[in-house]
Amino acid sequence: MANTDPPQPEDEGRRAQLVHAAVDYVEAHGIADLSLRGLGAAIGTSHRMLIHYFGSKEQLLVEIVRASEQRQRDLLTQLRVEPGLSPADASRLLWQQLTDPRLDGQERLFFEICGNALRGRPEAVPVLEGLVNDWLDLLAAPEAAAGTDPAVARSRARLGLATVRGLLLDLLATGDRAGVDAAMEEFLRLYFGPT
Repeated sequence: MANTDPPQPEDEGRRAQLVHAAVDYVEAHGIADLSLRGLGAAIGTSHRMLIHYFGSKEQLLVEIVRASEQRQRDLLTQLRVEPGLSPADASRLLWQQLTDPRLDGQERLFFEICGNALRGRPEAVPVLEGLVNDWLDLLAAPEAAAGTDPAVARSRARLGLATVRGLLLDLLATGDRAGVDAAMEEFLRLYFGPT
């Protein structure tokens, strides 16, 4: 009989620790040949505990993607408050982080989980929650604060998010780093104006 009791705070804390350790592991080692046994051993737990906290490997991967997306939003927030850093330069630094070759496993995982969710795999569907909306307010805030109509700022934010994700997919599919970086520079010029 399954336990239907709500998670206890200590369980939620341990679950969060495991997700963050798993994200760190995936950032450092990628997802090739990722098994729950190997991941558990690498982050100081067992595959059984990972199943206990996440239910399945797929659900753990969804949580890794969600935590990774949150880290990216946190990084953008930090970059925006750096003294003397223009919005275009903050975007360039985030782009460098997103396209770091050591992290391409993380981006591959993002697109794989999104594909599973779009195919209706129930364990992956939660990754679609917030996939766009969690970014829009953050991306639109500077323009809205500068007096741009909030609806226009959100539309521009959506355009920026779609462009970045499209270029990430292009990079993974083609490996054309120079071409994708040049396209990003052109997008930043169009989006922010000449810098």
